[in-house]
Amino acid sequence: MQTARETDLPELLTHLGYQVKRIGRYHTTAEMDSLRIKDRRTWFRYSQGIGGDAITFLQHFCNQSFPEAVEYLLTFQGRPRDAPVKTKPVTKQDEPPKEFALPPRNADDRRVFAYLRKRGIATQVIRQFMNSGSLYEDAVHHNCVFVGRDHTGQARYAGLRGTYDRDGKGFRGDVSGSDKDIGFAIPCNPVSDQVRVFEAPIDLMSYYTLHRSCCNAVALCGLYDGALRTYLRNNPQIKRIILCLDMDQPGQETAEQLRKKYAELGYEISQEKPRSGKDWNEYLQKRKAPERGR
Repeated sequence: MQTARETDLPELLTHLGYQVKRIGRYHTTAEMDSLRIKDRRTWFRYSQGIGGDAITFLQHFCNQSFPEAVEYLLTFQGRPRDAPVKTKPVTKQDEPPKEFALPPRNADDRRVFAYLRKRGIATQVIRQFMNSGSLYEDAVHHNCVFVGRDHTGQARYAGLRGTYDRDGKGFRGDVSGSDKDIGFAIPCNPVSDQVRVFEAPIDLMSYYTLHRSCCNAVALCGLYDGALRTYLRNNPQIKRIILCLDMDQPGQETAEQLRKKYAELGYEISQEKPRSGKDWNEYLQKRKAPERGR
């Protein structure tokens, strides 16, 4: 049992077809950027609030029972038991590649507009992103669709955010086939040599509501820095990176990792934090609260 629990998780996930990436002291995957693997033996997925060891990983993500997970891990480590593994985990390699396509657009954007206004985003900011084609309402579920485009203007990523929150938690996810190396961004101003980096599109829009002079900004749509690397590659004039990640533990741990990583690459790194709240949208809503009470 202990042998199964101590399975090397980065090796296991690579074997299962995930794109494993190292960020400082932790590992994560391109498919689940809120996943953190610590000491190569334990994992935690912040977006769902669940974690555990290799056994629980197979139970949660590969539809294995406890005995099947233990059996699979022992076989994976070269210690087969008397009985062969009866079932094989569902892996990324078993699934055909999914072609990316934007969700169909709704006839109007009223629900998305109302939802973002409720979150404190300025009307002008919402319209600016809608007019640029970076934001719209999907026709089926009426989610916010945050679109990421490559340097040619081609849509390559789309993040979804539900317009109905229950207890502060609404639906969120990526459209199948999205490229996590492309982020949600404000079109780059080539005159500026700096870029601000956010976790979520709503945080970027919140900051933009507070500081209209902000010109270059990218939302990673998670904590994986692929979108930042792409942004820097496409805009070589950028010399300064301002990290505006969330104030919770994963956000600040990632900020420290990115600070070290990009400082070593020669960038000037700084961090800008909201004066209160967990993130920029929470801070914006607190700022707006007195106005709503009038």
